[in-house]
This record gives sequence, structure tokens and C-alpha cells, in this order.
Amino acid sequence: MAVFNSRSFLALSATLIILALCVNASTMANETEEPKSHSSSNSSTANRLSNDDGAWNEHAVKNPEDVAAMVDMTIKNSTERRRLGFFSCATGNPIDDCWRCDRNWHLRRKRLANCAIGFGRNAVGGRDGRYYVVTDPSDHDAVNPRPGTLRHAVIQDRPLWIVFKRDMVITLSQELIMNSFKTIDGRGVNVAIAGGACITIQFVTNIIIHGINIHDCRRTGNAMVRSSPSHYGWRTMADGDAISIFGSSHIWIDHNSLSNCADGLVDAIMGSTAITISNNYMTHHNEVMLMGHSDSYTRDKMMQVTIAYNHFGEGLIQRMPRCRHGYFHVVNNDYTHWVMYAIGGSANPTINSQGNRFLAPGNPFAKEVTKRVGSWQGEWKQWNWRSQGDQMLNGAYFTRSGAAAPASYARASSLGAKPASVVRMLTYSSGALKCRYGMRC
Repeated sequence: MAVFNSRSFLALSATLIILALCVNASTMANETEEPKSHSSSNSSTANRLSNDDGAWNEHAVKNPEDVAAMVDMTIKNSTERRRLGFFSCATGNPIDDCWRCDRNWHLRRKRLANCAIGFGRNAVGGRDGRYYVVTDPSDHDAVNPRPGTLRHAVIQDRPLWIVFKRDMVITLSQELIMNSFKTIDGRGVNVAIAGGACITIQFVTNIIIHGINIHDCRRTGNAMVRSSPSHYGWRTMADGDAISIFGSSHIWIDHNSLSNCADGLVDAIMGSTAITISNNYMTHHNEVMLMGHSDSYTRDKMMQVTIAYNHFGEGLIQRMPRCRHGYFHVVNNDYTHWVMYAIGGSANPTINSQGNRFLAPGNPFAKEVTKRVGSWQGEWKQWNWRSQGDQMLNGAYFTRSGAAAPASYARASSLGAKPASVVRMLTYSSGALKCRYGMRC
């Protein structure tokens, strides 16, 4: 039986007060002036797709209660979660503890934007705009998307917080090209993007993608695709990534379930930076994450990426992540499967691995967590790769390199690591959550 002294009681009381304040905080923001589109006008359909009136207003609402009224409340799963007590909602995961204790989270959806951590912590997504309710899972026309579809929502010029009326599977005909200041929020329903093209975040800023199942993405392209109400253009073949980040910044990818795509699950290249990839559940894939375009593309030296609280699960082979140039904070992730290696890189990236749990495969020749690519030992020994507080299981080992305490690690540090012994708890709810209205998520 635990014994509480006065110091423990005071600490617990302070924690409860902080959590209570967090639960009662209101973060509903007013709508702001929309940013300018990054594309020039070249379409006669711009007026029809503009977001001023008509069909636009049918799907854009200000009040989160209006969103709740539009969303199908039918609970598909007949097994209700236990109504856990107040002491049970805190997990130590700072993102989840910021919002999941609130049973009225669906009335304060935009509060999520204040819960980001790491290098992508300033990504506000569509926090300062209206809600957009996706009612139609179809995607028949990538140039003239129908109002109420996900494609029509993501191309708009103004900030939007995008939610879904009901469970749906969206099979995209062409890559979904997002405009700046958008949040895709799948909480409360079961939404999958599967069996077609997937998400492209290109030359934009402030994107949040949360609570979506993305799987079986395939290569598409050689087609016209719209990227804003005023612009569409020819797209060559896309690689088939679940989420492709290209020349973009302030991106937060959180609580998604990702698997089995034609290329990567999350790739970030061509000068992208200020990115957090957190709480995702990744399975059944070969080349999981690529960070950096090529060894010769030195603009990626500015890249800063936080990879935290993810579960790298069954059926994964390599690249969790594979890094070039840049600064990468890999913190408190659970690695339970790889075939070749977990963390790799080339072109002198700085990799700061802290508080992760590495469970090596049974293959005696695949116990090493790390892999250096395309360099001789005398070169990679200068690269700054360190392991601090990582838990190595079943013979796993991390090959360190670089100086003992290089100043560059300051640029590869984005949050305080928790002990590796609690990683299973921190990542227990990774992936898309099964949230129900009026209950803690």
C-alpha cells in the first residue's frame, strides 16, 4: 500500500489543480482574415469554388455545437468505455493530457491546436477559422471538387477546422493537395483515406492532421489537380506516400494509423522544417519515414523534426526514420518491430535519441538500431548521433558517434524526455482514437 507524506500530497494537489484548469480552459478563437493563396489564378471555375456563400456556407459553421448537431451520433461500437475517474485520465503523455481528460472535447475541438509539442508546436492549423463539415466521401473530380467533400475543404484559401459528419472511407482519385492553415480532425468518427491517392502538403504552412486512418495509398498522377479555388495544374506521378511534406513548415501529424502504402508513410523533403510526428501507430510497411530529399540537397540542413510517442509496430522493415542533413529528436517512441534497422541516415544528420524502447528482432544479424548509409567509417564517426536513456531489449544496440557533448544537440532537442520504462504507457493509445461524444476520449 502506498504511503503519502505531506510533500506527496501537496504535489498531487498541485497536479490536480493544473489538470482542472486545463480542462476548463476555453480556446475557441475568432475567425481571422484568410491568407493569400500561394497559387495564381488560372481557372474559370474559381468563382464557383470560392468560399463566400451558397454551398460553402452549408458546410462551414462557427459554433462547435452546430458541428455536433450535424454529426451522426450513432455509436457504432456497442461496448462503452468505462467511465474512468479523474485520477485515471492523466497518462504522462503531454499531448493527450492537454485535452483528453475533457468529456466535452467535441465542444472545444480547437483546443487541440494548443497541445502540440516539439518542433511543430507552433502549428495552429485551422484554429482561427470556421468549422467545415465533410458530408460526402466521394472524389470524382480533382479539378472541380464537390462542396462537402474533403478535397473541396482542404483547397480553400481561408483557415478551416475540418471535421466529418459520419464514418467514411475516402478513396482519392488524385493526391489531396492541401492549402495553408487547415486541420483535418477525425475525432468522433472512423475516417479512412485508403485505396487511392493520399495527402500532399506542398509549399504551405500550418497544417494539423489528427485522427485519420491512412492505408493502401497508391501512385497516381499525370492529371490535372486543384490546389486552391483559383488554381489547378498538371501533376506528374506522385510516389504514393501516406503523407508527403514538401517545402512546408509548421506541420503536426498526430494520432493517425498509417500502413501499407506505395512509398513512405510520412516523408518530409525539400526544405521542410518545424515538424512534429507524434502518437501515430505505424504497421506493415517497408520504408516508413524519409527525412531529407537527397545527400546533395543541402537546403535540408535547416530541417528540424520531432518524432515522439509513436508506436512502430508489426510488419515494419526500415526507416524509422531515415535522415539526411538536419536535426532530429527521436524521443519516447516504442519500437517493437524492424527487419533491417530502426534509425538510419546519411549526409551528416544530427540524431538525438532519448528515452526510446527498442525491442530487437530475433535475427542475430539485425540487432543494431542504427545504420549509416553511403559513407565510410572515418566520415560517419564525426556525425553526431547519441543515445540517452534508451531501453535496449533482446540484444538491441545503438552505435553512437560524434563528439561527447556537441553543441549541435541543442538544435536537436525539442522537449524533455521521460524515462524509457514508461514508454509503453505513453504510447498505449497511439494511432487514431475511438472517441465518443460526451465521454473522455
